[in-house]
Order: sequence, then C-alpha cells, then structure tokens
Amino acid sequence: MAYELMPLPYDPQALSPAISAETFSYHHGKHHKAYIDKTNAALDGTDRQGLPLEEVVAMARGSDQALFNNSGQSWNHGFYWHSLSPGAKTPGADLAAGIERAFGSFDELKTKLSERGAGHFASGWVWLVEKGGQLSIEETHDGDSWADREGNPLLTIDLWEHAYYLDHQNARPNYLKEVIENHLDWDFAADNLQRGSTWKYPG
Repeated sequence: MAYELMPLPYDPQALSPAISAETFSYHHGKHHKAYIDKTNAALDGTDRQGLPLEEVVAMARGSDQALFNNSGQSWNHGFYWHSLSPGAKTPGADLAAGIERAFGSFDELKTKLSERGAGHFASGWVWLVEKGGQLSIEETHDGDSWADREGNPLLTIDLWEHAYYLDHQNARPNYLKEVIENHLDWDFAADNLQRGSTWKYPG
C-alpha cells in the first residue's frame, strides 16, 4: 500500500501571516508531496512496500541515502504539520513541569528554541525531544529525521528556506519568533509526552 500525502490539520490560511496559504501550497502541496511520491516510487514492488514509514526510515539509514532522505522528509513534514496550531497554546501541567525542570521556564524554552533554530547552519530541523524523562532541544541537518532516533520527539520546526522564504525572505528569526510565540501546538507535544513513544505517520 502506498503512503499518502496527509491533509493539513487546519485550513491553509489559518496560520497567516506567520505562514501564508501560498507557502502551504508549495510546502505541503509540492515539497511534501514530492517526498511522498519519491518514497512510494522507490518502494514499489519491493518487500518494504507497506511497512510503517518509521521502519523504512530506519532501514534506509546508512544504506540507501535517496530513500532515507525522501522517507525521512515525508515523516518530518507530517510531524511538523501537527506541531503547528492556528492559535497560541500553552503546555499542560505535566509538560510544563518537564519544561521547568529542563529549561527553568517556558519563556526560557522559547528563547532557546529560537536561538538554536536561528543559529542552525543551512537546512534542517530543530526539535523538542524527551529522552530518559528529560527534555532537550536537538537539531538535525538536511533530511535527517527523528523517526528512528533514540528519544521521543514532541515538536519540530522546519528550518529549510522553503518553510519561510515567501513570507519572511531570509529572515529566519522572524519566522521562528512568529511560530514559537503563536503557532506551536503544545497539546500535540503533551500527547506525545504522555504516549511515551514516537509518533507514527498515518497510513
């Protein structure tokens, strides 16, 4: 069974002006779709067709760079869409306690997410991850994914230029500020923390 391009969990205009409907039309409708299509083409007729996407990422890591890039980016983008929310939210009690232990305060976490995202060289992703009961901010480069890594990803922010260039040009910090202050889905993060295992790409 082929993987499908998951629908956005909100209207594509719902995050404007931080992320415009035009950006979503390219980022979701073209970039994410291309990763899904290339993953499906690479798996067509093989014994890996129909496996959970997370397993494909793990199997391709270190052995098939093209498949790893496309399957990892397929997973990353699905996770990213769910990491975003039309309206500002705040962490629930359990997540808030973990944030305070790890970063001192919610505001300090937001500052550090912004700093790490702005300072990341070239393309990639910045993640909030839970490992061994401790929260941390992590980075991956290019198409690398947290789908098969140790630790439980709670949220991610896309740092590739196609995520923000139409709306913010080269000002990645402006994009990060808007997203971190107003559009991270802390309910999704709390659900991931409570589940205690890596989110699964649907289908």
